Amino acid sequence: MARPAARIKASIRNGVLRSGPDPDYADGDDASWLEVDWPALTRTEQVGDATINFIDTGTADDPGKPVLLFLHGLSGLWQNWLLTIPAFMDEYRCVAPDVPGFGASTLDREDITIRGYAEIIDAFCQRIGVRRAVVVGNSMGGFIAAELALSFPTRVEKLVLVSAAGLSIEYVRPEPLLAFGYFVTKSRVQSLIPYGRAIARPGLRRLALQMFVRYPEKLSLPLAWELVQGTGRAALLHALKALTSYSFRDRLTEIEIPVLIVWGENDLLVPVGDAARFERLIGANARSVIFEDTGHGPMIERPTRFSELLRGFLAEEARPEDAVPGTHAPAE
Repeated sequence: MARPAARIKASIRNGVLRSGPDPDYADGDDASWLEVDWPALTRTEQVGDATINFIDTGTADDPGKPVLLFLHGLSGLWQNWLLTIPAFMDEYRCVAPDVPGFGASTLDREDITIRGYAEIIDAFCQRIGVRRAVVVGNSMGGFIAAELALSFPTRVEKLVLVSAAGLSIEYVRPEPLLAFGYFVTKSRVQSLIPYGRAIARPGLRRLALQMFVRYPEKLSLPLAWELVQGTGRAALLHALKALTSYSFRDRLTEIEIPVLIVWGENDLLVPVGDAARFERLIGANARSVIFEDTGHGPMIERPTRFSELLRGFLAEEARPEDAVPGTHAPAE
């Protein structure tokens, strides 16, 4: 685990000393995702005490299509996958829920755990007729996805962890995080933040989204607007408690399915070193790929590269990253 001084130095290098985006940054953020009729793909399902809002590009009556299940991270929403779903929806049934308590999904309980989230997602899959899926999770969604693979192994065919939480969070003191979550959810501070005005200006857009993506000013205004809709939900505090009170480190070796680990080299939220740690703890069935000059959201920042890598992994290529520029193996 990096010492505090090293982490501060890395944060300055990654967040402040930026070289500037290359021409391929956010290359999939074009009009194509705006052409999808997202409202026609939006569904709602009641699962226990959770009402789940989700995107579904197929139905249970079409068993011929394999399923891709996308899980977003803390304070995110299904729109975090806006640039990924269109690349796969013709060949796959793509399902992207708002994790209970975030986006338009509700959760009438406060004692939620990472295991509890996995139980809800498993029951959700059962309700919508998804017997087995390739599960792709970002950040907290990666934590939930890995727990789903551990607790409900027959549900997960392959696993993709994108800047996943679950390891270095063990060493973070929970009190400051919980205090921050309490402040945000109880003070209604999110209602005072002029996000519409902020994202309309590239400089303020950087301020609003810098922790998530490396070059927020390069995102289009429509995409940036979709991404900030998940900010400040009441479930933030409960999710932070779940994140800081659960460990599966000693069980990761039980995951025997193929695992792809994807990380941004300049991630400000989850250390890039966790990619190698996940790979080492899971074993020979896991491989990790680092995206250069990329933050916490590779699927948003490098959508073309991410989709190419995911497609190669789904095709069971031995080294899918070989065909993807701007990537490398993690440092040992």
